[in-house]
Amino acid sequence: MATCPACDADDLEVDEFDVEEGDIVNCPECGASLVVNSLSPLEFETADDEDEDDDDDEDEEDEEDADDDEDDVDEDDEEEEREDWEE
Repeated sequence: MATCPACDADDLEVDEFDVEEGDIVNCPECGASLVVNSLSPLEFETADDEDEDDDDDEDEEDEEDADDDEDDVDEDDEEEEREDWEE
């Protein structure tokens, strides 16, 4: 029997043969969405935690894209300054 990481309920009656890693089940006590992390032993992590991790990754990618865009603007400004100087 597995434990809910959200509320520590010990009555998660999920058969490890009925689920696969990555499947989502709900805790009967607190209703939290849980992702099957491991089959032997059967372990879960809250689906919300996984979503937050994904959001963090997306935020980091957005920041990198913003940095790249800023670099592009700086290069364009430098080219314009060079053209003005050459004239």
